[in-house]
Amino acid sequence: MRYLASGLAPGSRQRGAARGQQGSAAAARSRRFALRLVIAAAAIGAALTVLPAPLPAADGELDRVTERTLGLPTAPVTIYEFSSFTCPHCATFHLETLPKIKTEYIDTGKAKLVFRDFPLDRLALAASVVSRCVKPAQYFGFIDILFRDQKAWATAKDPLGELKMRARIAGIGDDQVNACLSDQGLIAQLQQRRDAAAKEFGIKSTPTFVIGGETIEGNLPFETFRKAIEAALAKAG
Repeated sequence: MRYLASGLAPGSRQRGAARGQQGSAAAARSRRFALRLVIAAAAIGAALTVLPAPLPAADGELDRVTERTLGLPTAPVTIYEFSSFTCPHCATFHLETLPKIKTEYIDTGKAKLVFRDFPLDRLALAASVVSRCVKPAQYFGFIDILFRDQKAWATAKDPLGELKMRARIAGIGDDQVNACLSDQGLIAQLQQRRDAAAKEFGIKSTPTFVIGGETIEGNLPFETFRKAIEAALAKAG
């Protein structure tokens, strides 16, 4: 009789409860996704303001082609990094090893890092292009977020949409991103530089680093980088 009073038969009451549970689960997922967006926005905002900026373009306009450098231009040692934005080992380097190098050598003016795009696939190339839409002063903060959040956007059903979302948080609208992705001159430049690096340094995988003429392949322990940097400093006098 209780089922008749509620207008539900036993089976339909179970289905209704199941739908209620599904609705609650969906709402919880939506809240978690919204929280992730808020956290991502805060992280990007922080990253975009704390890292030192490379020199601006001479004409004051957004220069998408000039190499991006982290550290003082006068630093005696240059660390050339060749990385792909979809490379997990590259992400690990940026999250675990680079902060140590930055603290000990970049922040102290002993070394600078030149980031050279070496995209291994079309999605990595798209990420390289999008990162070039970001103002040079925000570049390293933005790519730090791309590496930190790599699993979220690189494996998403709509990775370009995820890239656009992160670009919006960095102040770049969808129209600007689309225009950047359509910049065939920029795309050609990035591809030519990748091919030239492969030929000049024999680079076959990422990440690869060149420090004082020494090539380091992979995200090796910090001590390996320290040894190479110290050797380069000794040569520089």
